[in-house]
Amino acid sequence: MAEQPKPAALRAVKGMNDILAPESARWEWFEAKVRSLMARYGYVNVRTPIVEPTALFVRGIGEVTDIVEKEMYSFEDAMNGDKLTLRPEATAGIVRAMVEHNALYNGPLRVWTMGAVFRHERPQKGRYRQFHQIDVEALSFAGPDVDAEQILMCRALWRELGLVEGRDLRLELNSLGQPAERAAHRAALIAHFEQHADALDEDARRRLLSNPLRILDSKNPSMQPSIEAAPKLIDFLGAASLAHLNAVRAVLDAAGLAYRINPRLVRGMDYYNLTVFEWVTDKLGSQGTVCGGGRYDGLFEQLGGKPTPAVGWGMGIERLLLLVEAVGVPTPVSTPDAYAIVPSADAMAAAMIACEALRAAGTAVVMHAAGADGWGSMKSQFKRADASGARYALIFGADELARGEVAIKPLRDATAAQRCVALAEAAHWAADLRIA
Repeated sequence: MAEQPKPAALRAVKGMNDILAPESARWEWFEAKVRSLMARYGYVNVRTPIVEPTALFVRGIGEVTDIVEKEMYSFEDAMNGDKLTLRPEATAGIVRAMVEHNALYNGPLRVWTMGAVFRHERPQKGRYRQFHQIDVEALSFAGPDVDAEQILMCRALWRELGLVEGRDLRLELNSLGQPAERAAHRAALIAHFEQHADALDEDARRRLLSNPLRILDSKNPSMQPSIEAAPKLIDFLGAASLAHLNAVRAVLDAAGLAYRINPRLVRGMDYYNLTVFEWVTDKLGSQGTVCGGGRYDGLFEQLGGKPTPAVGWGMGIERLLLLVEAVGVPTPVSTPDAYAIVPSADAMAAAMIACEALRAAGTAVVMHAAGADGWGSMKSQFKRADASGARYALIFGADELARGEVAIKPLRDATAAQRCVALAEAAHWAADLRIA
């Protein structure tokens, strides 16, 4: 009988990456910082499905945005024909959940979530087809104080991570005003760009009548002169919109946070109004935006809910961790407190019970496991113990076990002596092994 060919090895989908140790330790470090920060600001965690109705993003993000037009992973459910999409961002799903469950019945909420999102883009460093976001939303808060609070929250996170605002990241701020103000600006934009039609690329000409505001976000160098000469939205803002922006600025000024008013800052979703902001860096090449957000008071109504003011921001985790690495912020490596050396099968049961007692007391212990050829030599086990990064080796030798003891050998301090402790009192000496 002919030998069957070996199946070809499978690979991850292009632009969707595995996160393995030791890189995963950097993620855990970051996620712990985020969870702590959110708790201090009074934000509670929510989790929404990765798959949502396609209509949610068409209505919420905007039919003529890049995300909806070109980047969504959409498909038809083979069971019932429903049109579904892998979420390209988190805000629309959170608003859908709030409306569906009447979650704001008892008053405003501050919420946050963390998870994978999907966009069909050309993969490059810091820009992937599956990436991960932190998403923060303050729901049913109308005042500029919450806008400012969220911006300051970002600064607090940068400081937690060892990043410096002004050096590693810069804040850009703008206001998109209200619908009537944007409509007047839109008309002026169309008139301006119609007069400069020869300077527009194909994408800009396509957007001219459907979404001219997005032309301002173009990075095409040949279009920059006409973009710079275009009418500025801030010149169309009424007194209330300007007052909202100035109130945000007053808080940031009082907090000593530097920023730049960028009149061309428009963001990539249609749902924004009033305050918009981005944190940008020049340390990641073309992928300069690390975090962005703003106010979106009309989105609840667009998705079938009651009028509800809201403000939030989103942050790409991969890009932020690239920045942390680029500026040289040290991040911890996940290592155990101790590594258990097990010379033979005779010691296995006692070693296992002791390790369980230590783990129950909060100590991280890796126990050596037998291979196909047995437990291996003590020398090879000590090599594994050293490679694990553990501070101590626990030696379950025959002599020690006969006395009801285990030997503790320091692995990182050559001046410290080996000692023996009672197995029965593991819960008492467990704390001595833990890494501070």
